[in-house]
Amino acid sequence: MKTRYSFGGDEHLFVECAESMSLEAFFKSLSMTNAIRESGIKGVTEICPANASCQIKFNPDQIKPDDVLSEVQAIEKAADKAEPTIKTRIVEIPVFYEDPWTYETLMRFRERHQDPSLTDLEYAARINNLDGVSDFINAHSGSPWFVSMVGFVAGLPFMYQMVDKPKQLQVPKYLRPRTDTPKLTIGHGGCFSCIYSVRGAGGYQMFGVTPMPIFDPEQKTSYLRDFMVFFRPGDIVKYRPIAREEYDAILGDVSAGQFVPKMRDVTFDLREFQKDTNGYNARLEGMINGY
Repeated sequence: MKTRYSFGGDEHLFVECAESMSLEAFFKSLSMTNAIRESGIKGVTEICPANASCQIKFNPDQIKPDDVLSEVQAIEKAADKAEPTIKTRIVEIPVFYEDPWTYETLMRFRERHQDPSLTDLEYAARINNLDGVSDFINAHSGSPWFVSMVGFVAGLPFMYQMVDKPKQLQVPKYLRPRTDTPKLTIGHGGCFSCIYSVRGAGGYQMFGVTPMPIFDPEQKTSYLRDFMVFFRPGDIVKYRPIAREEYDAILGDVSAGQFVPKMRDVTFDLREFQKDTNGYNARLEGMINGY
């Protein structure tokens, strides 16, 4: 689709690169966001990237809305020619699937679910035509995920799985939102996975929990002392299933300040990924595992 521009009140310009999510749309949004930030347009005070769009805040006393639009449209032409590569990192996230805490929570809200007779994982497996929960967990953790935006609540990453469209895991949100979701729940809504950074309301299906903190406003967590939010757009995430024993051990390491997230710096090339999705993902997994 052609990029859609619309003004939000007197101080915002919304740039929509696509109506549906894709890695191509995300890369265009990211390229435009970076180019706008680097251009230093006078009067632009903030840029907020999203899955396939971005919103620009500007001071109308310093720059006219039409001038902002003209500047950004010129930047779009340059961004379209940019190479679809980014320097990023791949991060391993340990996940305790079918944990007791999300199970207890989901059972309290069955009347808000599409199929109260099934758990969230059982329902997700059924509507994705998989043989059962184990097969769904294998599909969920088998291929990496791309962090396309961070937000909704502080530190929460939205992630899009790096697989061909027909293999995308699709699960609707609850019919009505829950009033409770455990902290660090692995959730799923539509084609997006997320990690709930704090306890609170939510409507995404709940699959498990991670013992790895991703948001710490007090910055006491060893790897969050420089910045309270762990994720950033462009991160690549690989889920790794763990059992209760390892979950408890990691919690202990986190409390003792000894836990170090497993991650590697990588350069991601969208075109190379599109040529051989499975092979590229295998190489990424090799990088995170050091081979």
